[in-house]
Amino acid sequence: MLGAPERGESGLVLTFGRGPANFCRMNQPGLRVRRATTDDLPSLKALWRSMLLPADELEKRLTEFQVAETADGKLLGAIGIQIVGRHARLHSESYLDFAQADVARQLFWERLQTLASNHGVFRLWTQESSPFWSGYGFRSANTAKLASLPPEWQPARGKWFTLQLKDEEAIARALDKDFAAFMSLQRQNTERTFQQAKTLRMVITIIGFAIGILCFVIVAYLLIHRGGFLPSH
Repeated sequence: MLGAPERGESGLVLTFGRGPANFCRMNQPGLRVRRATTDDLPSLKALWRSMLLPADELEKRLTEFQVAETADGKLLGAIGIQIVGRHARLHSESYLDFAQADVARQLFWERLQTLASNHGVFRLWTQESSPFWSGYGFRSANTAKLASLPPEWQPARGKWFTLQLKDEEAIARALDKDFAAFMSLQRQNTERTFQQAKTLRMVITIIGFAIGILCFVIVAYLLIHRGGFLPSH
C-alpha cells in the first residue's frame, strides 16, 4: 500500500509513509527529476506519440514538463505540471516502461510538493487515474469542488480528481482578520502620531510665547532702567 498523507482534504500535506514507490527508489539509486529542456524534445515527442498524446501541442508547453531519468540520462517518463493562480494541474503523464512508472511518479510527487510550496498552491488537480495518485490523497471532484476549477481547464473533458493542500477559505478568513487587526493598529498609530504632533505644536507655541514675553520684559527693562537704546548726552 502506498504511503499516504497524514491529512487529506482539510489541511496541508505534511508527512508521508514509506510505501512501495519509496522502496523501489531506494533500490534504484541515481534516479532524478528535472525540468525538461529543448534537448529533451526529440525523446519527449516520441514518448508522447507512443502514448497517443498531442505531441505538437505539448511541445509548445515544454516549460510545464518535468522529466525523470536514470543516472546515465535514460528517460523514464515525463509529466506536465501547470500552475494557474493557487491551483496546479498534473497532465500528460507518460512513461517508456510502465513497470517503472511508480518509481518516476514518486520523483514527480516530491517535485510537485516543492513547486506547490514555492508557488503557494492551495489545490491540486489531475485527470490521471493511476492508483498512485489516489494513494496520495487525490479524490474524485464533486460538483462543489469543480466550481473552483480554473476556467482554463474547464474545457477539458473527462473525470477530475483533486487534492486540497490548504484550506483557502480558512486562510482567507485569517488574512481578513489579520488585515483588520493591522488596519486597527495603523489607525491607532496614526492617531497617536497626530496627537504627538498636536502636543509638539502646543509645546512650540508655548515656548514661542514664553520667548516673546521674555523679549518684551528685557526690552521694557532696558527702556526703564537704561533710558532706552538711544545714546545718552
